[in-house]
Amino acid sequence: MRSATISLMAQRETASSPLAEALARVGDRWTLLVVEALLAGPQRFGDLLGQLPGIAANILSERLKRLEREGLLVARPYSDRPPRAAYQLTAEGRELAGALRLLSAWGAGHADPAQAPAHPACGTPVEARWYCPTCDRLVDDEPRHADVHYV
Repeated sequence: MRSATISLMAQRETASSPLAEALARVGDRWTLLVVEALLAGPQRFGDLLGQLPGIAANILSERLKRLEREGLLVARPYSDRPPRAAYQLTAEGRELAGALRLLSAWGAGHADPAQAPAHPACGTPVEARWYCPTCDRLVDDEPRHADVHYV
């Protein structure tokens, strides 16, 4: 456990981009699946364990503690004896929903086309596009050599 914390700190120190920072916080095998399960609302430990086939209880416990330290979820106690909590995403944790949708769409596009997100009105697969709200323009339409900077 201590070596995992030291490893996470080392990743942060060497993070050279916003993507590297995001990966240092949530880029492991189970974390995004835990976040996805919590998007529906607060969950108890046993419920999460049932929703994430293949995750060991000790791994789930560690991920929940780390997400709480990162400020992405809060544990709300509902029992003192034995100590038990319901886990709920914070506003920052819920911000990951967009990234999860993008990753899910990418995964569906490379697996079963029937699983791709579709527009409910007409059934056409939807696409994610980069958009600048200030210029009111799609960034996709910029020349290939245009720089996109993350802030």
